[in-house]
Amino acid sequence: MENGKNNTADRELRISRTLDAPVDLVWEVWTAAEHIANWWGPTGFTNTISKMDMRPDGEWILVMHGPDGTNYPNRNVFKEIIHHKKIVYAHVSDPKFTATIEFEAQGERTLMNWHAVFDSAELFNAVVKTYKADEGMRQNVEKLEAYLVAQKAVR
Repeated sequence: MENGKNNTADRELRISRTLDAPVDLVWEVWTAAEHIANWWGPTGFTNTISKMDMRPDGEWILVMHGPDGTNYPNRNVFKEIIHHKKIVYAHVSDPKFTATIEFEAQGERTLMNWHAVFDSAELFNAVVKTYKADEGMRQNVEKLEAYLVAQKAVR
């Protein structure tokens, strides 16, 4: 799907963040349903995860519950899992995109690079305009950071 940055620049979202948590904890909160349910999605959203099968061709099925009570069913299929390094999944429900999240251990911190490529520029533009996907991704990372702080406090 991705043929290089020049071919996807008009249909991608990217965010990089150095997280104040070791890679094992970051990996755990990304890959365990009981953790990701607590921080996934933009501000005000909650989640019900019915399946999270962390292996290639495994499904991640969830419903995101919006602050206005709207439910957003999501179905994803994992394409690649490299322990403590990389997660690639295809969001196969609308809107269709492929997300790659890479993790790089930096001592007690972790560099996370999150990249989402939508199937078309038109779809990307519609999703950003309608759902503010760019802002949602930033909020999602902020929720992740706050969740990691809370998890470090209870360890």
